Amino acid sequence: MVECFFAQSPIINFKVFRDVSFTTGNIVMFFAFLNLFASIVLLPIYLQGIMGYTATMAGKVLGLGGIATLFTMPVVGVLINKINPKWPMAAGILIASGSTYLLSQLNLYVDFNTVFLPRVLLGIGMGLLFIPLTTMTMSGIRREDMGNAAGIYNLLRNVGGSVGVAFVMTMVSRHSQRYQLQLTEHLSPFDRSYQMAASYIAGMLRYQGYGESASAVAADGIIYGQTLRQAAVLAFNDTAYVIFVVMLCVLPLVLIMKRGKAPTQQGLH
Repeated sequence: MVECFFAQSPIINFKVFRDVSFTTGNIVMFFAFLNLFASIVLLPIYLQGIMGYTATMAGKVLGLGGIATLFTMPVVGVLINKINPKWPMAAGILIASGSTYLLSQLNLYVDFNTVFLPRVLLGIGMGLLFIPLTTMTMSGIRREDMGNAAGIYNLLRNVGGSVGVAFVMTMVSRHSQRYQLQLTEHLSPFDRSYQMAASYIAGMLRYQGYGESASAVAADGIIYGQTLRQAAVLAFNDTAYVIFVVMLCVLPLVLIMKRGKAPTQQGLH
């Protein structure tokens, strides 16, 4: 990296980071894609692993977010020529943050409408963010540096998505274990709530034809299974809330970016 920075004709020209808008835009895009890919990974885990949704139902939830982005981006493309691009950027970050906050409030009893709303809001937020962010990030880059800058921009965007996936998987796994340990402390014959739940479930199983011993064992298994599900939901909520806070911290960076001319189409894709 040091050689590339001081060489006359480097393979990767890091001097483009001297432009404040380019540097800031890359940071915003990194965390925006972290949020996007984290949500894409979290929702199927929650829907299929915890709520018992089929792959088709989970796909419908994710697909609605893509449709929201599809309809939002053309509108934003027109708006940025008439208003300051910072406004749709800020709105996009706020909406995306709000969608992640809603994810952090989910529980074991939500319905389909409650689940798909955060995904649709995320699609709208990302649709508002991407076009003005790309425009302002590249606005100060010289034409001869555009290909190099676009390559760096796309690289950091992909890295942000990869970091998001790794982050949420690690955090969900670790927090699930922590909550599991905390919740299983109450699975004791001496805990009154556990005694009542086990007795009730065992009674229902005996009514369905289970024997005395089999109903007691099955009741313990059902309670433990619910404990694991609840631990997973709490871990899911923690992870989504951390991403929500991170996205809010990114919002002030929009103020640093400078409005300039739209970049050429070379290399932006």
